[in-house]
Amino acid sequence: MAGRYSFFTSNEIRPNGWLRRQLEIQASGLAGNLDRMWPDVRDSMWIGGNREGWERVPYWLDGFIPLAYLLDDGDMKARAKRYVDKILEFQKPDGWICPNGDTPIEKYDTWAVLLISKVLTVYYECSKDERVPDAVWRIMKNFYDLLDSRRISLFEWSEHRWFEGFVALNLLHRLYPDEEWIGALAKILKEQGTDYESVKGLWKRPLNKWTQDTHIVNLTMMLKSEALSCDLLGEEYTDLAERLHAVLKQYNGTAVGTFTGDECLAGISPIQGTELCSVVELMYSYEWLYAYTGDKKWAERLEQVSFNALPATVSEDMWTHQYCQLVNQIDCTPFPAKPIFRTNGKQAHLFGLEPHYGCCTANFGQGWPKLALSTFMRAKDGALSAVPIPSELSADWRGVPVRITLDTEYPFRNKFTYRINADKKTDMKLHIRVPSFAKNLCVNGKATPKRSMLTFGGFDAGETVITLSYEAEPHLAARPKGLYAVEYGSLVFSVPVKSEAKKVEYVKNDVERKYPYCDYHIKGVSDWNLALASRNFSVEEGEIGEIPFSESAPALTLKTELCHIDWGYEEGYETVCAKIPESRRPTDAPAKATLIPYGCTTLRMTELPLVKPKI
Repeated sequence: MAGRYSFFTSNEIRPNGWLRRQLEIQASGLAGNLDRMWPDVRDSMWIGGNREGWERVPYWLDGFIPLAYLLDDGDMKARAKRYVDKILEFQKPDGWICPNGDTPIEKYDTWAVLLISKVLTVYYECSKDERVPDAVWRIMKNFYDLLDSRRISLFEWSEHRWFEGFVALNLLHRLYPDEEWIGALAKILKEQGTDYESVKGLWKRPLNKWTQDTHIVNLTMMLKSEALSCDLLGEEYTDLAERLHAVLKQYNGTAVGTFTGDECLAGISPIQGTELCSVVELMYSYEWLYAYTGDKKWAERLEQVSFNALPATVSEDMWTHQYCQLVNQIDCTPFPAKPIFRTNGKQAHLFGLEPHYGCCTANFGQGWPKLALSTFMRAKDGALSAVPIPSELSADWRGVPVRITLDTEYPFRNKFTYRINADKKTDMKLHIRVPSFAKNLCVNGKATPKRSMLTFGGFDAGETVITLSYEAEPHLAARPKGLYAVEYGSLVFSVPVKSEAKKVEYVKNDVERKYPYCDYHIKGVSDWNLALASRNFSVEEGEIGEIPFSESAPALTLKTELCHIDWGYEEGYETVCAKIPESRRPTDAPAKATLIPYGCTTLRMTELPLVKPKI
């Protein structure tokens, strides 16, 4: 790809600090253990079993593989290899690899072909297993032959996710540049795939109707389609993602940079859900878009989703997750009758093993590892600090080994120390992205004019230290219907709602839910009918503990004043606050209150009105 930046591998990047701790929690939790306790991964048809043989094992491996290599965990790497070994063992002589069972190839949705080819590409980039390029070559050549002969065509999921195959096709084009069929397959995929620009009008008016064209995960995947495909197709990049993102944001955007989709687009509302799969796929799209374009808007959007929406929808121990999160979420117990969601069921917002549906169970694990792989990116003249969270890059630059270590507690603090260690003098450059919210930029102890990128060129042998700091200002971000969200840097802050959790253990469809991966019914037990009574906020810093996004001990809080209002419930519900308050008149005097990061909350109020205090 001819993009601005490219990705380093898991062998070149190491997570440190709170990021490493977050990955370790994930490895000890659900995503790190699905092969041991979840039948759809443990006993999958992909490895010769009799359980689900379509997307769940590839989804799981897509996060498990980079997690294993980032942590350099021997046991996890061996378990990943065992799955890859079996998958490759079952590949047929003609290249077909999916366990379609009794389903004829003509009726098999080849989304699984696109997905497994992407996952094997991820495995190759991590492991350098030389079996993989040939296996992927045969997968995609067989896919081309089937499509070119018109024996099969794209439909349903593969039609709407056609671009996912370009992760593998770009690798193949790099390794086998003279193979003309690769470019021909690229054209077929686009020709048979959905043209999202032609259906964007459907995104403006949400319906209680399930459609592929409004499916939230399809749409968050789709944003990277042009960045992935345009080079191989020989097309000019037009920033299609920004045009489509603008429509999604205007009509379905949330306060934390995601889009409502439960499970199809759900409109502008703080009480509609956002599917977890869409969160991690949105992150992945933003990572590709920033790497390809170098446009800081994608990096800033990535940070907002990563530091808010992702941690909020997964439990602190990462053993349970929600299918759908709500921005204003005052209760996570089953709906007794009609759910608030447009097309999801009564338990989609519970924290559990597989609430509503198991795709997110398998897929959510890619979020943190792929973010870690985006901390540093390869530039044509060196390296870029793209997402400045604690990490280390060890790379070879024109024959000179260079190690760059970033010590920071960002996004909870805005101070950074880069240590560049080079074996010999090198002309490698280090670029450091500075976010648009930064104020009072200071470099190596000196005030520096604000700019979006800092560049340091050429390093002597030994260690070079660069210190960087800037400030952020807590402020209100306007939301629809006269509501506001509180932002501070990349973090969004919420009023936490205290809760009581009840464990629910049971067996359904031969799948056991038991602690720590049981379901939880979480009931709000503190006031949530609150409004902002001040535009002023004071920042208080706490320790970053063993749990980076801790609800009981958040690393950062904001102090302000709130008051009560007659907010009311959404009509027909007693566990969902009204979409907008019934009244904005204060019922008491302002009182001091603490807001915590959205990513630290379980139950919360995030979009609030600003009212004139009652005296």
